[in-house]
Amino acid sequence: MVTRFLQKFVKTCPKTGRFRGIKPLKGFAHLLFPLIGFLALLWILFRVISKPSRINYPCVKAAMPFAAGFIESVVFFIVSAIAFLKLKKSFFKYDYIFAAVFVTLAIGAVSYIDSDTIQPKFPTIYQEPNEPMGTAQGIFPGRVVWMHDPDATNENCNPNEYGDGWFLPKNNDQNVIDEMLSTGLKSLTGTTSDAEAWDSIFIYHNRNIGKGDLGYSAGEKIFIKINIVSGWGGNYDTDDLSKVENGSYGISETSPQIVLAALRQLVDTAGIPQENIYIGDPLRHIYKHLYDYWHPEFPNVHYMDHNGYTNLGREVLVPSDSAKIEYSDRGKILRTNVWYNSTPGDDPVTEDHFYTIYDEAEYILNLPMLKGHKRAGMTAFAKNHFGSHTREDAAHLHNGLVAPTEMPNVTRSGYGLYRVQVDIMGDEILGKKNLVYILDALWTADQEISFPKKFTMEPFNNDWMSSIFLSLDPVAIESVGFDFLRSEFTVDRPDIGDNAGTYVQMDGVDDYLEQAADPVNWPDSILGTDGEYYPFTGYDPENDGTVIASLGTHEHWNNPIDKEYSRNLKTGDGIELFTPPIVSVENTNPEVPADFVLHQNYPNPFNPSTTIEFNLKKAANVELNVYDATGKIVDVIIKNEFKSEGTYKVVYNAERLASGVYFVHLTADNSISTIKMILMK
Repeated sequence: MVTRFLQKFVKTCPKTGRFRGIKPLKGFAHLLFPLIGFLALLWILFRVISKPSRINYPCVKAAMPFAAGFIESVVFFIVSAIAFLKLKKSFFKYDYIFAAVFVTLAIGAVSYIDSDTIQPKFPTIYQEPNEPMGTAQGIFPGRVVWMHDPDATNENCNPNEYGDGWFLPKNNDQNVIDEMLSTGLKSLTGTTSDAEAWDSIFIYHNRNIGKGDLGYSAGEKIFIKINIVSGWGGNYDTDDLSKVENGSYGISETSPQIVLAALRQLVDTAGIPQENIYIGDPLRHIYKHLYDYWHPEFPNVHYMDHNGYTNLGREVLVPSDSAKIEYSDRGKILRTNVWYNSTPGDDPVTEDHFYTIYDEAEYILNLPMLKGHKRAGMTAFAKNHFGSHTREDAAHLHNGLVAPTEMPNVTRSGYGLYRVQVDIMGDEILGKKNLVYILDALWTADQEISFPKKFTMEPFNNDWMSSIFLSLDPVAIESVGFDFLRSEFTVDRPDIGDNAGTYVQMDGVDDYLEQAADPVNWPDSILGTDGEYYPFTGYDPENDGTVIASLGTHEHWNNPIDKEYSRNLKTGDGIELFTPPIVSVENTNPEVPADFVLHQNYPNPFNPSTTIEFNLKKAANVELNVYDATGKIVDVIIKNEFKSEGTYKVVYNAERLASGVYFVHLTADNSISTIKMILMK
């Protein structure tokens, strides 16, 4: 744990061994930590003793983490001192055995403060359901497609065990993941083929950015931004970039399989030349197991590296002068040296530069892993771009989050504060270039540097999440991800406080989503690190005088069982969580009992009428529905009617429907059979 603590402060160059990006504490600045803690404790006692109800005041809550840290430090200092005194006495008596025991106790007491094995227990925060805000985006506005298939992952995987990592091919079914992405794309766009889906996505995107109804044009570049959070020094072999056996081996990050599925879609289906595709995580290296998984099938894709390894097929990223973001706090909150108190004397951060590929790429495909986060509460698309700039780390952005320096310092809780994620989501490069939002949730975790956790809630039932989410609404998809995380990682989970944390329950985690959805939620003023308030004129990441508009819609589902949003309930214009029905292109479903048979309609193709026939070899309650290619019910032919044994024929008229592919579902005693029919007008 001490090693991980040092890694936060020190960036080691694997080739030179020199330390980069660290400023020593000056003078007696280190004495500020215990002094602040002591003063915080006095403040709490002064306020609460005279009036106990003040324990809930915001100022008192803000002081609690500092006071708790001071008390903890004093306690462990006393324990350590006693242990060392016992050690000294034992040595004088030549009692080496007892001396060794007290050395262990002393070191353990001191290092306990640095340990992150004990996870925090944030109480579950209630979120008001089905109160949509903002303007929904997408071909189907507000739609978030949820693909879940337990067969995608190996239930018996030990994700953090060397040689059995979650990311290995043996623990993932590539064919299932390919099919999940394919079905998700078609469901997102309402098309019947993957090629049509990509054409619709490109046209929708280009129309939104003012280019007109254009698809992909020859020569346009795409950059795939992945998340390789574990790829720092010490976690890989410097000879070949292979993962090493240590505590970071099983950290959850973008799955190799979903990247391969996306590459197959872009190259094989959308027809984009490999040489126009770039992939990487600018702050990290591409591991050997990733390169070896992608490169044989796509040798001409550009595999981008943080700063080297061209001898291993990687290409070095080149910084850009023109590709940049200018943060809307204008240097009042974000500070260069966030690890050292962020005092007013620290250099303010006003902008970040990116690499030339961000400037040259016409499209960005951001592929994050859905996880909780120790500082932000959750990480998805917005947080994944903390790794897109040209700096050595992202510590300078932490002041824009809920807990800038991790637990227990939740110093920016609540709502209506400046949130750096909104700038990122609205930026003309990081936000507006994003083609489609594909969220990897195959191996989800409770926090950013943890190994995958199984989900206990329905329908996962103590299995991996094994899910992929897709949307054209950047706010809606992160809102859905937040609801899944907050419903799973609660204090009621058996391993909370041991292996899992409840960071997603921190107050204000979804503040950035509310602000990204509706400017009415923006702060009127912001509190700078100097203790002064400054007027806030809005989120303008280009600093050109034009603030961003609503980026999408945000709301919370009704409950974690039904998982319904306002569009599902037909009560509002917010989110629609869409789970495509499982359909078969065959005439009958072989798993359906022989007692219930749905025959192929005739004629097929048809215009505008066709006959649908089914057999019941025993009486049953029957439903017969027609779905379009997106899984939406377009006609109810029979609604929960009791039918006796026999053969039934129904003449179905589709005069009001457009040409296309439709599916007929026969439900009898909870068994489903499906046929595909084609309407040609």
